[in-house]
Amino acid sequence: MRKYHERELSFQPRWNRSLSSSAGTAFLVAALLWAYWPTFGALSRRWSEDPQYSHGYVVPVFAAVVLWTRRHRFPAGRLGGTTAWGMAFLLAASAVRLTGAYFYLDGLDALSLVVAIVGVSLLIAGWPILRWGWPTVVFLLLMVPLPYHLGVFVTSPLLRTTVRISTYALQTLGLPAFAEGNVIRIDDLKIGVIEACSGLGMLMTFLALSAAVAFVIRRPLWDRVVILASAVPVGVFMNCLRITATALLERVFGEAVAQTFFHDVAGWFMMPLAFVALWLELRLLDALFIEPEQSGPIPLAVPPQSTHAAEGCPGPEMKSPLLEVSDAAP
Repeated sequence: MRKYHERELSFQPRWNRSLSSSAGTAFLVAALLWAYWPTFGALSRRWSEDPQYSHGYVVPVFAAVVLWTRRHRFPAGRLGGTTAWGMAFLLAASAVRLTGAYFYLDGLDALSLVVAIVGVSLLIAGWPILRWGWPTVVFLLLMVPLPYHLGVFVTSPLLRTTVRISTYALQTLGLPAFAEGNVIRIDDLKIGVIEACSGLGMLMTFLALSAAVAFVIRRPLWDRVVILASAVPVGVFMNCLRITATALLERVFGEAVAQTFFHDVAGWFMMPLAFVALWLELRLLDALFIEPEQSGPIPLAVPPQSTHAAEGCPGPEMKSPLLEVSDAAP
């Protein structure tokens, strides 16, 4: 009876700690959702209304796939929170959010959400859970809208590059195309490439896709860096391909067919084409960098005399042909 009572007392603190840990986790998650609920609504409206940030709905899928592939690295054992670092990240998130509210910068509000998620993760499970799930933080940063001035700084060169490459592609196909600013002229036909067609959203989508592939594949570090860096040229190429195909369809079939292709059909084909481009890139890397085969030492045959010597038996005397030649008198 006494042993049972001692065992019950020894289990009770552990059960209380588990209960308090679960309650604390639920409270922190509920507080985070309550504090950032307006931010979630603003991000959802931005992803739905702004074509450049429509990739926001796709990025969480890539993050979930990456975490599933890293499930074998999930930290085992009891996870303990880090109060000091967790509070530091939460204070930093509060400072970033207040700065965004003061200067009317919506991007800083979304950025503070990512910082707050890191802080809550540290409070709940500490650094082990952050070392396991740090790719999720990278993907969450890809969902954050860029500040206005930074967005203009990135969009303008993308737009000029897209117009020039698409014009050159149309000229290569035999059409009398030339560029006037952001407008492609083909005879009397004018095709305006607006900022929404700059390819920023497609570039961010391919960047998330390349990051997911780089995290998932089992390749050397150099291959992963090349895959991640190829997101920019692949995104630009896909957007140029989309605009070129739209111009051809508008020239042949009219504006209605071209607009349907640009807004509906092409959007569904871009992602499979991106997968094909990444697959071809991996095959090219395999062809360029061939790993040497692992070969072990070549086994040597044991001479018969050494076997007899090891057994203590005198073996037959063997003469080397080289000795016979060197001893022979001329």
